[in-house]
Amino acid sequence: MASRTNSSSNFSETSSYDDNEQSSSVPAPDRVDPQNPGHRNNSFNGLLGFTFGSKKMRKKKPFSQNIATVGLALFMIAFVLTNWWMLSRIQKSGRAPGVEFRFLKANYSTLFIREELVRLGKARKPQKTIYARLLSKAAHALAEGQNKPEPKDLWAEPYFVASSWKPCAEQRDLRPSEGKNGYIMVTANGGINQQRVAVCNAVAVARLLDATLVLPKFLYSSVWRDVSQFGDIYQEEHFIDYLKPDIPIVRELPQELQSLDLEAIGSLVTDADVVKEAKPSFYKKYILPILHKNRVVHFLGFGNRLASDPLPFQVQRLRCRCNFHALKFVPKIQETGALLIRRMRQNVTRLGPLDRHLVGPFSKSMMKGERNRGGKVARYLALHLRFEIDMVAHSLCEYGGGDEERNELEAYREIHFPALVELKKTTKLPSPAALKAEGLCPLMPEETVLMLAALGFNRQTRIYLAGAHIYGGKSRLASLTTLYPNLVTKESLLSSAEIEPFKNFSSQLAALDFIVCSAADVFAMTDSGSQFSSLISGFRVYYGGGKMATIRPNKRRLADIFVKNNTIDWRTFEQRVRKAVRQTKRVFSRPVGRSVYRYPRCKECMCNT
Repeated sequence: MASRTNSSSNFSETSSYDDNEQSSSVPAPDRVDPQNPGHRNNSFNGLLGFTFGSKKMRKKKPFSQNIATVGLALFMIAFVLTNWWMLSRIQKSGRAPGVEFRFLKANYSTLFIREELVRLGKARKPQKTIYARLLSKAAHALAEGQNKPEPKDLWAEPYFVASSWKPCAEQRDLRPSEGKNGYIMVTANGGINQQRVAVCNAVAVARLLDATLVLPKFLYSSVWRDVSQFGDIYQEEHFIDYLKPDIPIVRELPQELQSLDLEAIGSLVTDADVVKEAKPSFYKKYILPILHKNRVVHFLGFGNRLASDPLPFQVQRLRCRCNFHALKFVPKIQETGALLIRRMRQNVTRLGPLDRHLVGPFSKSMMKGERNRGGKVARYLALHLRFEIDMVAHSLCEYGGGDEERNELEAYREIHFPALVELKKTTKLPSPAALKAEGLCPLMPEETVLMLAALGFNRQTRIYLAGAHIYGGKSRLASLTTLYPNLVTKESLLSSAEIEPFKNFSSQLAALDFIVCSAADVFAMTDSGSQFSSLISGFRVYYGGGKMATIRPNKRRLADIFVKNNTIDWRTFEQRVRKAVRQTKRVFSRPVGRSVYRYPRCKECMCNT
């Protein structure tokens, strides 16, 4: 649970910018009243009155003009009905029991927290969104712009300089380590993302201490409830062989060391014994003597326990080599990942820059099927909606649910975050409004769909939704699934037989999300502090060749825009959101002290040509 807490508390670091955009003088589109979706404003009613109200004008018009007039009227009526239907779905979806979204199958294992809510003794009622006005404008804009071209560079990395960075972590110019100082064992905790980072850090520490690494193990978590071990997710032989020139790796301890009581002899080291972001000097001062004495050290947990800086050049490069080259998913995961990508691309045969790095030999199967016809482009956007109940509860923010929501989240905190509950009793913490203004609250699904609509993604956009249990279930997703009906999950893309081997293995399911998100034409995250999103964006930078656009919103700037939701017009909203997101796409090298997994543009990992 500790790693889960750490992940949730890793809020995004945002930068403030001057925000001096002027309100647009262009009038807003005709408004649909959320309370009366069928009612248009006077100018629109006047148009209909002009069309049908004057007999004299009708008599003077030729027959062909009458046909054109009636056709225009029918088109406008259809437009009004379409707007009404979209808005009614936003307002009413989820209120009628048993109603299913037509684009999702019955298996909702990644969308609900029903078990958690039942355990808390509550059945959450859908809440009226606080963004009804803006959502109505977004619905209007999407309906009106179905045949309009999308904004330039919407699906592209906007800066050519990004293509000048090339992968080079596979380059080696150091002697192999003999591993003569002893053996390092690692049992990594957390989910697949924390475990991946822990494995790469363990490889680096083994090199630092000239030790032999025992094949990593994964700690069973009562939160993730996944018994998967390293070999269930990653290819063991490839991992051992690829890193052989760097460090020796064995599958298990020598026979004479297996019977040792590591805790009794002082060789068991937990996260409590190692400071966060520990520097190499810490390991040489405190861990190396244990190795010399007992020949073995067992790191239990080993989360964020190795500093990003300062590290020797080759050790830093080794971390990159491990993350981007040594860790390959097992064939079972690669094969299903390739199937998901192919279906997201609607069987249009093409390979993306990352495909062969993600699914290996199964990328060949993605070239089978329907051939490209007439330059058809089958693009998709992957969305990591970081809005699970643990993230929501730990944020201490409010999401429009009133007293019922506050009581529900407080009950969850008392069970899962007791330290946070005690802190609230003894310390005056920032108000939910202050947290929101500082960009420390995860984006709600309603805010996410408004961002996507403002950026210019049209209603036909295919969206792959990654992540775990969305807080609030399908009623919370109503605005997203209504405005973007081509939204799918791995559960809706795979048959029950195809997904069966992965059921009850959350880490393996997350590996499928990793593959599909990394290969997407555009990847959008809602919380840049999420380790999953960080690993995905880093992978896309490393292998993407400057062609893999990532949307990383500045939540502080967006909060300043969303707070005006009752007054801002849609054109101004679009302009401000696009500017806020565009400024987060800048290309820069890794800042000092930041993760190489998230920011691989540095001399240790990539070459700037």
